[in-house]
Order: sequence, then C-alpha cells, then structure tokens
Amino acid sequence: MTLPATETHCPYCSLQCGMKVARKGRAGIETQAWAEFPVNAGAMCRKGWTAGELRGSRDRITTPMVRDRSTGELRAAEWDEALDLIAARVRSLQAEHGDDAVGVFGGGGLTNEKAYQLGKFARVALRTSQIDYNGRWCMSSAASAGNQAFGIDRGLPFPLADVEETDVVVLVGSNLAETMPPAARHLDRLRERGGKVVVIDPRLTSTAERADLFLQPVPGTDLALALGVLHLLDARGAVDEAYIAERTTGFDAVRRDAAAWWPERVERTSGVTTDELRTLVDLLADTAADGGRVMVLTARGAEQHAQGTATVLGWINVALALGMPGRPAAGYGCLTGQGNGQGGREHGQKADQLPGYRMIDDPAARAHVAGVWGVDPDSLPGKGRSAYELLDALGTDDGPKALLVFGSNIVVSAPRATHVTERLEALDLLVVADLVMSETAALADVVLPITQWAEESGTMTNLEGRVILRQQAITPPSGVRSDLDIIAGLAERLAAPIPFSTDPEEIFVELGRASAGGKADYSGISYARIVEEKGVFWPCPATAAGEPDHPGTPRMFADSFATPDGRARFLVPTFAGAAEQPDAEYPVHLTTGRVLGHYQSGAQTRRIRSLPDEGAFIELHPMLADRIGAHDGEQVLLRTRRGEMKAPARVVTTIRPDTVFVPFHWVGANRLTNDALDPSSRMPEFKVCAAQILV
Repeated sequence: MTLPATETHCPYCSLQCGMKVARKGRAGIETQAWAEFPVNAGAMCRKGWTAGELRGSRDRITTPMVRDRSTGELRAAEWDEALDLIAARVRSLQAEHGDDAVGVFGGGGLTNEKAYQLGKFARVALRTSQIDYNGRWCMSSAASAGNQAFGIDRGLPFPLADVEETDVVVLVGSNLAETMPPAARHLDRLRERGGKVVVIDPRLTSTAERADLFLQPVPGTDLALALGVLHLLDARGAVDEAYIAERTTGFDAVRRDAAAWWPERVERTSGVTTDELRTLVDLLADTAADGGRVMVLTARGAEQHAQGTATVLGWINVALALGMPGRPAAGYGCLTGQGNGQGGREHGQKADQLPGYRMIDDPAARAHVAGVWGVDPDSLPGKGRSAYELLDALGTDDGPKALLVFGSNIVVSAPRATHVTERLEALDLLVVADLVMSETAALADVVLPITQWAEESGTMTNLEGRVILRQQAITPPSGVRSDLDIIAGLAERLAAPIPFSTDPEEIFVELGRASAGGKADYSGISYARIVEEKGVFWPCPATAAGEPDHPGTPRMFADSFATPDGRARFLVPTFAGAAEQPDAEYPVHLTTGRVLGHYQSGAQTRRIRSLPDEGAFIELHPMLADRIGAHDGEQVLLRTRRGEMKAPARVVTTIRPDTVFVPFHWVGANRLTNDALDPSSRMPEFKVCAAQILV
C-alpha cells in the first residue's frame, strides 16, 4: 500500500527538481511527479526517479562504527561511545596542538540549516578557523568573478526559464542535457521559437548536438576564445557604448587588452578557426543590433581551471560589452552543479565567510553574527585554508591533526586524490558522517550513520537563488541520526558556550537573523512562505511589522549592480593557459566530467541497481586510438605526473584528437588531475592536465 505523498525535492543536482515521495510497503519509497513545481514541472532524470532506492540498500549504514586499535577494523558502537570518543580526542589534540588542530570539511549537498550549524559549530564549539567544503570545487570561480564584476555572487541572477525567452544562449563548458536533463527542455523551446544555441566544449556532447553552432576548443583555452570574441565585437563597432558609459566602469583597459587577440592568434591558441570565431561574433553582433537578447552561461568546463575566475570574467566582459546584464532574459549566469552549491557557501561553510555572505575578516560582519550567536566577536577565529589547501595540510606540523567530514567523499572527489588519501591516512583522527560506507568513510576512525534527504526536513538554494524546502516524507531507520543531532551532541560534549538546536525550522529562523543585512539576506523567508510560493528568491529581507512581505528577487541588476557605485566592473583577465601543457612525454590533454546516470563521487548512484554502473572508461578519438594501437572496449593505461589508471577505451569521433575524457564518478580519475589552484577562487584545475595513454 502506498501512503499519501509529501512534496519535496530531488537529492542530487542544483535544479532541485520538485518531486512527491510516499512510503511504499514496509521500508520502500515511491517517487512521483510534482507537476506544479515550476523548475521541472514534473520532469525528472533517471537519477531523480530512482533516488528512493537507496532507502532499502544493503549498503546503508545504520549504526556508528569505531576503529578498533588492536585489530585495525571498524566495529559497531553505541552513539554515546562514538561521540564521547570524538570529543575526548578532539579535546586532547587541541590541548596539545591548539584549536586549529581540528578541521571540518563540509559538502555542497548539505541543507542550509546544516551548513549554517556546521560553520557555527566550527567557530564556536571547536574554535577552529580550519573549515571549508567541496563546493569550493563547484562554482567558486564563477562566484569570485561575479563578486568582482557585479558585487554579488548568485549562480543565475534570473529564473532558469528565462533561457527560453532569450534569442541566443552561449553555453561555455556545460553539458546540460546530461548533467541537468530536465533543464535541456529550455534549449529546445528556445530553438522552437527561433532562438539560437551555441555550445563551446572540447567534446561533442548530447547538449552540443542541440546546438546551432558548436565550437570545440582545446581544453583550458575558453578565455582566449572570449578575448577573441570581444576583439571582433569591438572591431565591428558592436559594443553597446551607451550601456557601457551608463552602467559600467573599466572598459577602456579591457578594450586595450582584447585588441591583442586577433582571430589568427585565437585560432593558434584554441584550435577554433577564424571562420568559426567570426560566425559566433556575427551571430552575437547581429542579434544585439536588432535589439535581441544574448545570454552567456558558464559551467564547470570553463570554471574548474587555475584560470577559472579569469575565464568567467572574460565571458562576463562579452555580456557587458553587448549591454546584456540587467535586461530581461539576457546577461550572464553560472549553472551551479551541486544540490546546495549556492546556499552551502552563503552561510558559513567556506573558510572566509560568515552567514549572509559576510566576510569573516570584516569587523562589522563578525559583530553582527556574534551578536546573533551570543558570543564575543573576538572569540571567533579568522580566515582558514581553502578546501584543497586544508586537505594538503592534514597531518603536517602546522596542519590539522583531526578532520570531521560531513557530506563529502574526498577520496574520490579531490584532485591529486592519491596524495590527499595519504594526507587523510596521516591524521590522528578522521570522522566521517555518511549514509553509506564511502571510500572516505572506509578510512575513518569513527563513522557516523546519518539520515538521507527523504528522512529529514531542511532548505536548499537552487541554481536560480530560489530557496526551497525539502520536507520529511518518511521516518529514518532505527540507529541513524541527522547531522544536526551529531553537531549538537558534539557541541554539548565540547562544552560549547551556547546551545545548538536540532530543529531545522528553528535553525532557519536564526539563519535569517544572522543573514539579515548581508548580500544573501534570507531574513524575510520562512518555511510557510516557501511552501506557499514554491520557493522564494534571495535576497529577501524582512520588512517592518505591518508592512507587506518583500517579494524576493527573481531577477537582479535591472536598476543597478551590487557594487558601491551601482556599476558593473569590466576587469582585465590575463590569459596564461593551463598550468600544465602537453609535452613529448605527456602529449595529450586530459579532461574530466559527468555522465548521465551518475552524480558526483557516485557514493549514492553507484549503489542504485536501476542506474547502469558501467564503471570508468577512457574516451579517445579514432586518430589517437590508431596511433597507439587501442581498440574500443579494450583496456588502456592513462597516466599523468600524479598517477595512473586502467579502464576500457571508448573510441568516439565526438572528442578532439588531442584530448581524452574520463568520468569522475569512480575511483581513478582524480588520481590524475592537477592540484594547481586559481589564485582568486582557490579552485583546482580539474578540467585539464597533460597525460599519456598507452595500450
């Protein structure tokens, strides 16, 4: 028998598709369409439809586990034993090495309430500056660029459905049809009404197959392409001089820099021919001249680079030169990846931020948040290490000796993963809270079993800046606890100076107060409003008693940008290329990405029987396959300066002949990737490095 359904949201990507969930039988979950939710209108990908299958998985952890020091094996433990052990070892390590001896690593899949409590826990209960999260590896380069150019970071400053209403959409490094399948319908509807789709990607993906114009650059050269586009737009007289004068600053310097990027130089750098480049520029210029709208969207393919921030700034410059940001159905946006990649960084998981997108080194921000928490501002630690730098420091003389991990499978997802695994193994204490025995949990000294999305309530913020509510649909299995319960239990054992609530709605109300007046102001949002309005867009400040509620902000920048003078900033993005270039020993480019059936490290999707688990593969062009003697389906060896992996070859004509592709959902891909960091966002260069491939 199926019981009445609860309206909630998918546990995976940042679309946060609406779904209905009902209990089925003794322990099963039935997933149903929620047609009224506007983001997906009832559509879901195969991951969403099968999300409930993890509920009954034999891999689900339902009891805490502690590593026995005599045998080295994990054994079952009671909750009090596990939490007491963690607290005692944390106190001991901090007494010997200082407060920063303990680090915290969060995740972009945590609810806003969990992210908020985790940041508060780190800074108040642990008193450590050493907290960051895997969202640093998601859209941090776009966030950095957005803050610099627009004064604020929101993935999409407009609803996703606006894509249908633009005239030309340029997708840079996005395989939308596989990473967010329900969103691809917007591309189809755009084309049905006569609009054009441009896709820029080293691979001819299923998204690129929808394109009217497809450009296939060398990995790591998207910025050169943007500079060439701006050069030709300016040469054609296609820049919007009136918009630039009225709404921006800094264009003269950008114009001088782009003047050096003539089409032939772009072709030599990127592999995109001068004819292809001119075709793109003609499309953009003609559209703008006719009063049409252009939308530029970047994603991980453009952003996960040591020059990710500069690359995004280059494409923002193109959008600004055309006079698009602030116009309806036009401008620049970032397609956030993780489920709460947006909200997860707004409220305290990042090393440099406090709730409301306040910066931790701002005295006024510290005073405001400390006042909400009821602690002395001077007691709050300062800025800590970014995600990779935190992991790289584990177990070193001046790095953390213990790490608490919530919502992340670091062993699979970190760049230079073999090195990171060695750093995890060097810790005195590793604690992992997870649903299943992930590759990271398998290394832990203590494993804590947690509730999954359908078993708890909490808010998420999707790629549009829409705050939505996941509502609890079913009772958790006996023996598991929420991350909020774990945080509160540890805070109590560590004698935190303030209490930590376990009620998500109560925490959300406090989060609203802490965010009030910040860039990401949630103070006017409530659970009741979210349910009634099917999501509320931030910023949404609270209003005075008796005044109507703030409507939220679906569309930004219509009147001004979030900078002190209200103007957007053109910034010069100097092109340097990938940190590691091919050479005689490592002659091809390696790039990584997702496939349709799996999500992130695959800790959940690889355990769902209805999803095909074909394992990792190495995609290469027939010309490259012929050169090395590789055959489709046969094992090949892929090696970089950091590691190697073996997997079956997948010989396709849809990739550049100088490039190989590996999906990152399985152990192996990130053993190869480069840990070079963007100087602004601290994003690792996941998307390109030099490699060799052998039979």
